Amino acid sequence: MQPTVSRRTLLSIAGLASAGLTLSGCVGGAASPSDASSSAATTTLHLVGFAVPKEANNAAQAAFAKTDAGKGVVWQESYGASGDQSRAVVNGLAADYVHFSLEGDVSRLVDAGLVDANWKNGPTKGIVSDSVVAIVFPKGNPKNITGWADLIKPGIRIVTPNPASSGSARWNILAAYQQVINQGGTEAQAEEYLTSFFKNVVALPGSGRDATNAFLQGTADVLISYENEAILARQSGETFEYLVPDSTLLIENPAAVTKTADPKAQAYLDFVLSAAGQTEFAKKGFRPVIDGVTLPEVQGANDPKNPYPKPAKLFTINDLGGWSAVNKKFFTDTTGVVPKIQQQTGKTK
Repeated sequence: MQPTVSRRTLLSIAGLASAGLTLSGCVGGAASPSDASSSAATTTLHLVGFAVPKEANNAAQAAFAKTDAGKGVVWQESYGASGDQSRAVVNGLAADYVHFSLEGDVSRLVDAGLVDANWKNGPTKGIVSDSVVAIVFPKGNPKNITGWADLIKPGIRIVTPNPASSGSARWNILAAYQQVINQGGTEAQAEEYLTSFFKNVVALPGSGRDATNAFLQGTADVLISYENEAILARQSGETFEYLVPDSTLLIENPAAVTKTADPKAQAYLDFVLSAAGQTEFAKKGFRPVIDGVTLPEVQGANDPKNPYPKPAKLFTINDLGGWSAVNKKFFTDTTGVVPKIQQQTGKTK
């Protein structure tokens, strides 16, 4: 279990991560030049990712450094909102390994000629980290939040990231929509639910980590978040509670190496997809993407000995038609379901 840190420390970490600052050397367990033997050549790898898995990547980097393939590797990192990070790489930000929230953020790099088109041909289809959409609330559950239906009651203040910049926001909103369909509702009823949901939104931060930061400052009654983000914050000393709704969405985050990457970037990707790498991610709140991982006790989970129970109704992005259809239907500027609802409710920022 990690040492307990103060809320101020956690918020400082969150602020650094969400600002997308470039971090190098020994960051959160990443290998530094002093970790490498004097005879080993130093290889610097640039990792660009969305803010949420920073700590999991740092843990995996530390474990990777102990392998033959990881010897001599040091890291320069940039973390922020997934879409912003993807566009930054297209605009010239150095990247050997990218870890984004959404498939489309890797596809953007394929279209720009920076990542091979076969990046998702492996057994996990390019996915390196899994989670589920969860609902977070203060200790004691003062608003008696028991599921999705409670979020649209009058007076409930919601924080969720902005779908214009954040991948986690899109997962959250799709989960809120599809849970209506899963209960036998129509598309019209699902859109009606989203409209009521957005009316209760009081903040749309730029990234999933920024949303956690805003919630920790006491600005809302409910945070819509990744399960892993809730677990990590509790590992760091936060006392809020979370629930995984009976009906929720499987979050699948992709990673890829760029065409010009040093071969050690592919070695790191292979390590992340191994049982050892997935164990490091599981310790930080992520659900394994491969079979055969013996789960450790996960501090911060509701039940550390059984940290990742399967929800009664767990749906995937394919249940909504896949990302191409989803982006067109839900997130196209001005014509998509979500931008229209945001305009109607005045919740665009």
